[in-house]
Amino acid sequence: MDFHHISVMPEETINGLLTDLSGTYVDCTLGGAGHSRLIADRLSSQGRLIGIDQDTSAVKAATTRLADCCCRIDIVKDNFANLAGILDSLKVDRIDGVLFDLGVSSHQLDTAQRGFSYIQDAPLDMRMNQQAEFSAYDVVNGYDEKELCRIFKEYGEERWYKRIAQFIVAERKKTPIRTTGELVDIIKKAVPAAVRNAKGGHPAKRIFQAVRIEVNNELGILEDTFRTAVRRLNPGGRIAIITFHSLEDRIAKRVLKEMSSGCICPPSIPVCVCHHRPEVKLLVKGVAASSKELEINSRAKSAKLRIAEKLY
Repeated sequence: MDFHHISVMPEETINGLLTDLSGTYVDCTLGGAGHSRLIADRLSSQGRLIGIDQDTSAVKAATTRLADCCCRIDIVKDNFANLAGILDSLKVDRIDGVLFDLGVSSHQLDTAQRGFSYIQDAPLDMRMNQQAEFSAYDVVNGYDEKELCRIFKEYGEERWYKRIAQFIVAERKKTPIRTTGELVDIIKKAVPAAVRNAKGGHPAKRIFQAVRIEVNNELGILEDTFRTAVRRLNPGGRIAIITFHSLEDRIAKRVLKEMSSGCICPPSIPVCVCHHRPEVKLLVKGVAASSKELEINSRAKSAKLRIAEKLY
């Protein structure tokens, strides 16, 4: 299927990100090139756009959609956790802006065989990088009960994490759990009927989120990469981060807050000994999508945009 994805808060993001139309910008989550196309259309012929994505389908779609842009385009198939190495390989020392549009894309959710959706039955997969060996099947069938509890509680913030983990372990003793449909059925059996029937979303939503985050190490790579991105910015350059759930947003908020602060010594120390200097200035602090945007893109409901500017 075609790579379909509606970019969230496109104008707010691009208007806040671009400061030099002849500068160099990095889209760390290229996807179908929604944000990237808007960036490229505004850059001059002296400008440069670097797009990074580990998803083969995204790279293919973005290559086509950016083919006629006037600025220089570099598309890299890689994980943005390797940002420093990617920039070094392209002989780019400093950049003027960097964008992170986190989470799973509409294309990944809507392509049944990718196994991201709890709505469509498909093999348990959830790999953003299709060449990776580790998949949702390995998590669901290989993790012990304690580890399943950990990821369901930490990454899914699921109230019934223990019971769901117990049911999964019991079921897989009979036969391996191979499909999303089988996993959904187990989750429905584990969650009490009164909870399933109450309003509040699909009972498998949080578990699928947790497994997806674990498969792709989505949270583990964020802090270091955000700090790397800021280090590579020119003075006045900007970092824009779009998050879609509280776990991502807490990391983004904490890192940017710390990097925008002066002293970060513990309160118990009466005199500053850290001599920490603010590295960035916060410009946008967790703005949500407008009601008008939500009317045409319901998946923007949980999105938050944060933008900071490099000071020196």
